[in-house]
Amino acid sequence: MTSSEPLDWKFCQVFGDRSPVEEVSDVDIVSAVEFNETGEYIATGDRGGRVVIFERCQDKDASKGKKKEQKTPEYKFFVEFQSHEPEFDYLKSLEIEEKINKIKWLNRNSNGHFLLTTNDKTIKLWRVHEKKVKQVLQTNVANGVTSNVRAPPTIQALKVPKIQVKDSIITATGRRVYANAHAYHINSISVNSDGETYVSSDDLRINLWNLAVSDQSFNIVDIKPANMEELTEVITSAEFHPQHCNIFMYSSSKGTIKLADMRAAALCDNHAKVFEEVEDPANKSFFSEIISSISDIKFSKDGRYILSRDYLTLKLWDINMEHKPFKSIPIHDYLRSKLCDLYENDCIFDKFECTMNGDGSQLLTGSYHNYFHIYDKNGKNDVCIEASKYAQKPKTKSSLTNKMKLGRKKETKKSDEINPDTIEFTKKALHVAWHPRENLIAVGAANNLYLYAAQ
Repeated sequence: MTSSEPLDWKFCQVFGDRSPVEEVSDVDIVSAVEFNETGEYIATGDRGGRVVIFERCQDKDASKGKKKEQKTPEYKFFVEFQSHEPEFDYLKSLEIEEKINKIKWLNRNSNGHFLLTTNDKTIKLWRVHEKKVKQVLQTNVANGVTSNVRAPPTIQALKVPKIQVKDSIITATGRRVYANAHAYHINSISVNSDGETYVSSDDLRINLWNLAVSDQSFNIVDIKPANMEELTEVITSAEFHPQHCNIFMYSSSKGTIKLADMRAAALCDNHAKVFEEVEDPANKSFFSEIISSISDIKFSKDGRYILSRDYLTLKLWDINMEHKPFKSIPIHDYLRSKLCDLYENDCIFDKFECTMNGDGSQLLTGSYHNYFHIYDKNGKNDVCIEASKYAQKPKTKSSLTNKMKLGRKKETKKSDEINPDTIEFTKKALHVAWHPRENLIAVGAANNLYLYAAQ
């Protein structure tokens, strides 16, 4: 298959699926999705503060006694635990929701799995491991009945009780709580490639943490002005470089991405590079600043490219070219005429995530009506799929350059066009994740987690 041909995506699984008649509770809505470094586990967080982890199923090869992965990827329930509870900030008279904003796995170096979870204010480190349930065998009782203790005169000899392993369960244990470091809501966390530190960002500040120290962090970016009336932008996301532990980036509500080097200064307010596409003044409108706000950023695995998502577009930046994106993909162009309606119902403030596959050749982001889009970085293809086990065949679109044949433009089928008047804006595929090694994606929409695989 050449790079210009779209992959053949197939529906694999859905978790949390309910009948259309049954109303979805707000606390069950998925708010975070993340594969671990091997892709064998998927962690999801919801608005109720719970984390659910799924494990990949494996078949045993009876002849060789080895495990082999199934041809069609399949996951099963692994463990569920309550990560965050609702809190109340008495100093600010503010309720702190239990909603899980982000989940990040740590590289595995022991029998357990470690992951960071965060709500608006508090970050927690969890260890998920197998725990053996032990049973004490009571031998100094009458007839083996624990309630009837034998009278001392009748005891001829004492036996040492034995401990027997009855069963084993998977459990989650809280290891550390990183709290009281953010005055504003935490929007992202990112683990460093050194495996020892991570950053957390809110609207105005980015803090650097050591995983082993929970009561102290270092402020490395601070954009809070002396007078809050002079505030012009806020931080929307932050991420470490995948290979260089001293480099990180952060995005802003002005549509800029800033690359910083921690070796240059303790406070990284002076960025090393800034990636920004200057908007044509003729195209400016009341909504320009809102729709230019970047909701998510991701490094490619080799650190060469940066993927960013704003409300209308998905942009791929070359780290060596700051003035314009390497590729700009319109996603919501068909919604430009409905920006007023989207502003009134607050949909214009929705934050869609983006990601890419292991080699950076395929790009993924979500949309409304539970649609998600998969793009080929080198080609011109747009595969649009509705996250539903009853969905129709994926729609494949090509750019104008691929529609030219023998000097004649090939008309796009009307069935492939998205009609904005039929879009259900209450259905949103906000959260997406890509398997680190395979063409397998996870999409969080409402209370469901959808898995799709490509051949």
